[in-house]
Formats: sequence, structure tokens, C-alpha cells
Amino acid sequence: MPMDYGEQRLKIHENVPLAPLTTLKVGGPARFFARAESEEQIGAAVAFAEERGLALFVLGGGSNVVIADEGFDGLVLQVALRGICVRAEGERIVLTAQAGEEWDDLVRFSVEREWAGIECLSGIPGSVGAVPVQNVGAYGQEVAETIVSVRCFDRRERKFCELSRDECGFGYRTSIFNAEERDRYIIASVTFALARGGAPRIVYEDLRKHFGARRPNLAEVREAVLQIRRAKSMVIDPADPNSRSVGSFFKNPVITAEEFAALSERWGPVPHFDMADGRVKLMAAWLIERAGFPRGYRKGEVGISTNHNLAIINCGRATAREIVALKDEIQRRVAEKFHVWLVPEPVLIGFDKSIV
Repeated sequence: MPMDYGEQRLKIHENVPLAPLTTLKVGGPARFFARAESEEQIGAAVAFAEERGLALFVLGGGSNVVIADEGFDGLVLQVALRGICVRAEGERIVLTAQAGEEWDDLVRFSVEREWAGIECLSGIPGSVGAVPVQNVGAYGQEVAETIVSVRCFDRRERKFCELSRDECGFGYRTSIFNAEERDRYIIASVTFALARGGAPRIVYEDLRKHFGARRPNLAEVREAVLQIRRAKSMVIDPADPNSRSVGSFFKNPVITAEEFAALSERWGPVPHFDMADGRVKLMAAWLIERAGFPRGYRKGEVGISTNHNLAIINCGRATAREIVALKDEIQRRVAEKFHVWLVPEPVLIGFDKSIV
């Protein structure tokens, strides 16, 4: 039986299975679980955890998390605030979305109204509240480019606050939310600035090939991105076993120009992107394949997607332990061959802190 907590009547449930709430479909139960549908309930959830000395984990859409088979011995809070507020400021649209809104629904909402800025981020699973944490990016766009501010509950100060884009400390797949201030803030809403009637972003090679010399509109770019992602099983589809994953499991590693020169001298042409700061971004998928993990690789109940080297998939009845074991093997063999360490994208919950 769920119990009510606080004046906001936050319902606290016990021993809630977490695997069904994730895209990987692995992991054990939460000792306690709550869904916050208001800012007040976020505060109530934090108070519940603090009063009992419980660890607290914030779960979004479950698309970027691996939960241990033992589950989580604390409070799992799912932020389910809903709503979108829009105002026009000259040629830009300022859009605030609550953290519980589905990200791809927000992208579709914007594209249908011809507001540019997030069209290349179509098809990414998860909630709005999750996208600033990792500075989600794909096909030539990052959310940091359009985020104006993030409204959060500050667990240290025990109050809500507004963080500007600069204060969020965005970098490649990083922010203060998953780095130096990890676990401090709970995101309640995100405000974006989009270009009314703006042109779509066509910088990624896959999109350039798709459209050639033709200049598409926003809707055409969104559909093209969805087609490309579906071909790679990067759109969640119950009928596609390759989509039982967290998407890209590893970040593209970034190395110095000197390290890249040494790598190229030994291995010949290595696919890469030159970064503005002089460093070089490698393609993790290329490294993984050449380390001995081709598409379709399988080991027991886990494997590599037949459509994308970066996706570790649950082949049916995988355990979290098996997922992590394959992760470890990939990291070790890439490091042995290329002297490059791959960093996972998903958050590992309930595991020993030494597992990275």
C-alpha cells in the first residue's frame, strides 16, 4: 500500500520494479518510489529522503540509465511535471517546458510551428528534464545552443533557483548536473529560445548526403533524422529488438592533437572531428568495431546492435551484470589496442562507484 507524505500528499511506494521504467529493461526494484507532479512534491520527496537518511535518485524517461540487479536502496523520484509555456520575443520564441514532458513531443511541437533550433534532436527518447544533464546532442545540434535557463530545486540550499545557460557549465555531453554538482540539483523545467521561421541546421554528413544540394524545411529535416535514427535502431520501437538499449553507450572520446598524431601514425587514417579548442574527437563506433566488436556481436543475453556499434542491447533476458560485463570488456580491449579509454554515456545506478 502506498503511503502519503507531507501536506502535498506525495505518494510513496515500496519495492517498485524499475526495469519496466527503463529502455534497457534491466535492474532490480526501488526500496521507495515517488512521482512528483508539482514543484511542492519535489521538495516533499527530498524531505522524505533526508529525514530517513536515504539516497535519492531522480529518474526521467529511463533512456539513459543502467540499474543494478539489486535495485536501488533509497528513494527513486520520477519528476512528472507537465506543461508548456510559450511567449514571443521579436524573431525568437521563448519556450518553457516542464521536466516531465516527453522530449520528442516537444521537438515535434516546435517543428510543427516552424520554430528552429532543436529539429536535429528528433527521436531522442527521454524527458525534457534529462536533456540538460548530458547536454544532449545529435546531427550537428546540442541543447546548450538553445537553452536559456534551467529551473531546479537546489538540495544544498533547499529552495528552487534559476540557472542561466552559462551557470549550467555545458560541454561535450557534460554539464554541472553530471559533473561537479552531480546530485545537487533536481530539474523542474527548462527554458529554450528558438528562431521563429528559422532555417534548419544541415551540418552533419548524414543529413548532407540525404538532401544533397536541396534546402529542406524543418519538417523535412525532422523526418530525415527520424529515418536515419530508425535505420540505426535509435528510436524506441517495441517491435525492434535492437532498440532495447540506452542508445549510444559510449561517448566519442576527445584526445589531444599530439595523441591523435601518434594514433594516426600507427593505424593510418582514423575518422575524427577537429574541435575548436584544438583537440580531436574520435568516433567511438569505429574504435569499438576494430577492437573486435562488430555489429551483431553477441555474448549470452547481451550484444551489440546489428544496426549500430555504439548500442549495447538486451537480447531478451539480460541482467544488468551482463550489460556491465560487456561494457567492461569493450573498454578494456579498446584501451589495449588504441590506448583510448571509452567513457559510458548512461548513468550506472546501484553499482560500486569504481565502475565507470
